[in-house]
Amino acid sequence: MKKIVVLMFAVLCFAPAAFADNWGYGYKLGVGENRPSDLKDLHNYFSGFPSSDTKLETSGAFFAAETFYEWSLSNEVHKIGAKVDFDYFVENKTESQTTLYQECTETTYAIPLTIYYKRDNGVKAFAWFGGAGATIMYTEMQYKGYNKNIKTKSKIIPHIVVGGEYRFSQLFALGLEARYNFDAKVKKSGILLSDRSGFGGAVTLRFYL
Repeated sequence: MKKIVVLMFAVLCFAPAAFADNWGYGYKLGVGENRPSDLKDLHNYFSGFPSSDTKLETSGAFFAAETFYEWSLSNEVHKIGAKVDFDYFVENKTESQTTLYQECTETTYAIPLTIYYKRDNGVKAFAWFGGAGATIMYTEMQYKGYNKNIKTKSKIIPHIVVGGEYRFSQLFALGLEARYNFDAKVKKSGILLSDRSGFGGAVTLRFYL
């Protein structure tokens, strides 16, 4: 898997822009599956203290930015693309106030690298695409209370992507994207730091340069 990531990264970084029919950047706002089971267990533990005021905040929302290249194949309709995203997931958090204030926060970032096929029907038309790749998932879990403890871990996981967009002009497209993450459980020392396995979807804004 690491060799695949290195190869995809090399394609994105060193493919000459002179051969690219379209390249640009985009932004995404989406939501995906989120299973912070160990954080919920800690919340339940906090709730067991007498006179405890506990709170649990979880979210599957994420924000992302991307950059991409696209190359034409036999004609302008069929294209191969390569893109890299940077995803920030809204944090999960539990906190408890008794005689001592305690909190535990999970923050996750992801860098998906994707190769995809695209059927481009031109301006004022819909286009669709599908592809696959690998995601570098990074999670930090931080506890504050009796002491301060920070656990971090990264993991490389496979994913698949499908989506479509409407090209309003040569410069701008609006679309939808769905992604499935395989086995996106990030663990360290037997603790589940995060689990973003499964489906996610996003609204996408793409700008072609």
